Amino acid sequence: MDTRRLGTTGPQVSALGLGCMGMSALYGEADRTESVATVHAALEAGVTLLDTGDFYAMGHNEMLVGEALRTAPAARREQALLSVKFGALRDPDGNWAGYDGRPAAVKNFAAYSLQRLGVDHIDVYRIARVDPDVPIEETVGAIAELVEKGHVRHIGLSEVGADTIRRAAATAPISDLQIEYSLVSRGVEDRILPTTRELGIAVTAYGVLSRGLISGHFARDRKLAAHDFRAHSPRFQGENLQHNLDLVEALRKVAEGKGVTVAQAAIAWVLSQGPRHDTVIVPLIGARTRERLAEALGATAVTLEEADLTAIEEAVPADAAAGARYPEAQMTHLDSEH
Repeated sequence: MDTRRLGTTGPQVSALGLGCMGMSALYGEADRTESVATVHAALEAGVTLLDTGDFYAMGHNEMLVGEALRTAPAARREQALLSVKFGALRDPDGNWAGYDGRPAAVKNFAAYSLQRLGVDHIDVYRIARVDPDVPIEETVGAIAELVEKGHVRHIGLSEVGADTIRRAAATAPISDLQIEYSLVSRGVEDRILPTTRELGIAVTAYGVLSRGLISGHFARDRKLAAHDFRAHSPRFQGENLQHNLDLVEALRKVAEGKGVTVAQAAIAWVLSQGPRHDTVIVPLIGARTRERLAEALGATAVTLEEADLTAIEEAVPADAAAGARYPEAQMTHLDSEH
């Protein structure tokens, strides 16, 4: 698999990363055995970047990733690079209680993550959302201290806007910004991508299939469990869902003409945006099974010419999606939207 460098100071990683959250939380039930097998298959295919968070099912996802690494062949285990988010506060019922970016909390979160993952360092460490009560300089400064001590290798950011990116980068070297970016979530193109390009910061793009919405596999009549994020996501509700799936059908026609699946077309589109915006963009694919992983990996073999990109963007124009990408209460926590 091709590789990319995460910014001017970050590590060399695979062109696609594996987002592991769905193996533990927020998208319905998952099979632990299949999840571990999927991580192993990803490593075997040359995927090196594994993304997780300490609050995904309250530590469950980190332990699952740790298990997958322990049981992987040594050569594959050694190639894995771990990107970890921290800071989100949960209670025993799974409710969200804000974010904590205090320096003491940063170091506390890291200590627990190292133990659950079973590693001696985290490759890229980032707060999931900015703590509004703590200056980003203090949070990033605490991660920088962890870098100095060898517990963390690189500093990342997540869902922050251009001004916050600049403040963070003035505090310590930043490898990458993790942010949602897809055919139906293109707000980063206005100010955020130009800022990352200027500062030599890469982008790790999550939500490239918009939580399955533009995967080509989501059915209008699908029943979602109450704890499934999509049961509360504006884009999956009522008329919004119908409108958005109509966009998917338009994309399907383009994909079929190209001889690829809808998911492969959508992922390949994100892969193509790095050169178009003169920056490094690494899509994170949220595959929970080996079947979906294999489909997603096929996107790396897809070449999109300018005519293909034009056809895709005519099928799914910028800002064409109906509904915000998060419920209103969660949108308020996105520094990237302010």
